[in-house]
Amino acid sequence: MLILAADTSGKQGSIALARGLDNGKCDVVEVTPLAGGTFSAQLVPQIATLLSKHGFNKQDIGAFAVASGPGSFTGLRVGLAAIKGLAEILGKPIATVSMLEVVAIAGGMQGRVLAVLDAGRGEVYAGEYEVSDKATMIEERLITLQALALSDRDLTLVTSDKSIAKTLSAKGVPVVEVAVQQSDAIARLGWKKILAGETVSPEALEANYIRRSDAEIFSKSRS
Repeated sequence: MLILAADTSGKQGSIALARGLDNGKCDVVEVTPLAGGTFSAQLVPQIATLLSKHGFNKQDIGAFAVASGPGSFTGLRVGLAAIKGLAEILGKPIATVSMLEVVAIAGGMQGRVLAVLDAGRGEVYAGEYEVSDKATMIEERLITLQALALSDRDLTLVTSDKSIAKTLSAKGVPVVEVAVQQSDAIARLGWKKILAGETVSPEALEANYIRRSDAEIFSKSRS
């Protein structure tokens, strides 16, 4: 099955084409980077270019995998809207993938893992997972980096953010640093979810922001 994966959750994004195999493996055809700040202008044309380059058209896509968050409000909205539109037109399923889940798995550890990503403003997104043959979410939340450094939880911390790894290490907190995860990782994890029937319809596709938007915070403060 041909899978189109997309990640627009961060400052930089990417799309990927991959072939999902019946044995559970996922062969990545190509990953195309997307420059941050211009996702809305790039995403659909780059998808068309990537498909054409490998002799496909959108009707060949069998399923979608998309990073549902956490991350940039604007970036996530753009990516999810594009995938939602394509999936609706083609009538294909969507697998949603948390970037925290991807990072937790990338650590290569078994047991309780705390995946950490930068949320700005001195805060981080922290996702606690039980990792075995898959990652089961226990909790995802927003926490200050300072509070995380002082936490006495007996967990393996994993991050793809160099500055977070450096800060935590300087405070004596053991941390596993992994490479920045792209849409190829979204495709691989998405394919596992598709095989397990863990998909959503276009109408049910929603972002996992974790943090409320500034507009929501401002609105609530005035009420």
